[in-house]
Amino acid sequence: MEGISLISTLAIGFGVALVLGFLAEKLKVPALVGYLLAGILVSPSVFGFDVDLNLANQLAEIGIMLLMFGVGLHFSLTDLLKVKGLVVPGAICQMLLSALIGFGLSWLWGWDIGHSVLLGCCLSCASTVVVLKALEARGMLEGFDGNVAVGWLIVQDMVTVLLLVLLPPMASVFTGQAQTSSQPLWQLLLITLAQVVVFIVLMLVVGRRLLPYLLWQVAKTGSRELFTLCVLAVAIGIAFGAAEVFHVSFALGAFFAGMVMRESKYAHRAAVESLPLRDAFSVIFFVGVGMMFNPMVIVEHPWHLLCVLLLILFINPIIAALLVMLFRYPLHTALTLGACLGQIGEFSFILASLGKSMGIVSDEGMNLVLATAILTIALNPIAFATLPKVAEFLKKRSKLARISAARPDPQSLMPDEIEKKKITGHIVIVGYGDVGCKLTAALQKDEIPTVIVDKDDSLVAQLRKNGYTAIQGDAIDPSVLLQAHVQNAAVIVLTIRDEILERKVVETAKLINQGIKVILRAATDQEANHFRADNLGTVVQASVILSQEMDKLVRQAILKGDSPVDEEIAVNSDVNPAPPAQHPEVNP
Repeated sequence: MEGISLISTLAIGFGVALVLGFLAEKLKVPALVGYLLAGILVSPSVFGFDVDLNLANQLAEIGIMLLMFGVGLHFSLTDLLKVKGLVVPGAICQMLLSALIGFGLSWLWGWDIGHSVLLGCCLSCASTVVVLKALEARGMLEGFDGNVAVGWLIVQDMVTVLLLVLLPPMASVFTGQAQTSSQPLWQLLLITLAQVVVFIVLMLVVGRRLLPYLLWQVAKTGSRELFTLCVLAVAIGIAFGAAEVFHVSFALGAFFAGMVMRESKYAHRAAVESLPLRDAFSVIFFVGVGMMFNPMVIVEHPWHLLCVLLLILFINPIIAALLVMLFRYPLHTALTLGACLGQIGEFSFILASLGKSMGIVSDEGMNLVLATAILTIALNPIAFATLPKVAEFLKKRSKLARISAARPDPQSLMPDEIEKKKITGHIVIVGYGDVGCKLTAALQKDEIPTVIVDKDDSLVAQLRKNGYTAIQGDAIDPSVLLQAHVQNAAVIVLTIRDEILERKVVETAKLINQGIKVILRAATDQEANHFRADNLGTVVQASVILSQEMDKLVRQAILKGDSPVDEEIAVNSDVNPAPPAQHPEVNP
């Protein structure tokens, strides 16, 4: 099909990725595994599909740009600073130890130094995409454990970005070949770092002001497609310009474009508008990565693959969990982080691909990284599912685990300085969203004591800073409700929107305090009927309250009876209005 290689590549790639991604989700496996398998299947070397590999690689480059742009859009220096005391030294130590073990394995296999170093680096960083989706699916993204995991990954991403910057000038050292440049290596490194610093300063000083202004001007036109085009032009344009002018990677340029654009008040809209295209090209990226995989590596080097799988699935999580416990954090935080780090993903692909293009990484090394990624991402849900059993096992056999398990989260304890009158006969509010925020403000205005329970550690910290009594944790957990002094509370109000969770919280609260009054939030008529049928408490349904308030306003407007329209409405309604004002008759 000469002349339409782009169409055939996209049609075949998207089609097979859709089928395998759907099957992966049905099997409770991340869709990313399906995309990688789709790349393997559509590769010309497997079934001979009419796919242009060079074109697929260029599309994958766009996927890298948009993927890194998305990471930059969600990069929060504030979130990182909240847990910097743990994640910065912890993540760097974990990456060094994991890279050293990976280097040692490669060295034992007889690989050269450069190849071994790069493989070790590829095996030391987890997939941000996989972890974010796993935490979000389990409702853990906003809690303290989620903050630690995301902060850890941000540090890993930053270290990997630095490696991407330093790799090109170091290529001659790793490959053992003569330098193509007459300049000494230290000068090349210095020039590279200087270019990166200039680019970063330019982005943070000029871009931080220019890009939000540009978005604002485009947003004022009211054109949705123009806004989307602006976002994509900025992402790809800055990535390309960074590579051409400052000789930094596409990935770094796109990352900083996203990070700077985050400063705009239109950052959320930019993320939403660019999401479909980012998702589409990220699929192409993973499909393109899969095309480079040779399944024969499993047959030819099974022991190599087994060793690398042991490193990713067990050693990396153990290193991370031990570091967290040594930093005196709870056991569940350590195990959650360990489960998050039991896989590798996009940054490993990017690093290995760059190494391969420079002759540092062999086909065997690239295939080993790809095989490990596919298998570890597929097995990652099992790690999360077994966390409770692993925790019980460790507590029975390890004194360090028992000490760590007994160590509570800093925000999950009621502060000692709270007066007794504030935690006796008080109101416990579960969830501090829009409804919880307004309810708390109204109760505080009348000086009614309240205790807020929310999963978001940073939110609880801010609430305490503002003078509110707040507890961080999951209200399903009896220990969390005990810290909120539910046993002494008069009422518990659930502002969350999840029927199953609400039922569990009510059950836990009534076990602690049988006489407590419960107020629940229902999203639908069916949900409200279920709550009432089971006598869980007083049910408040937003649509009912809204309709009642609108009915009141309508009746007030009708009762005024000061216009022909009001009079007509009153006549045709069941309301008995006040005598209307006299209006001149109008002949039809």
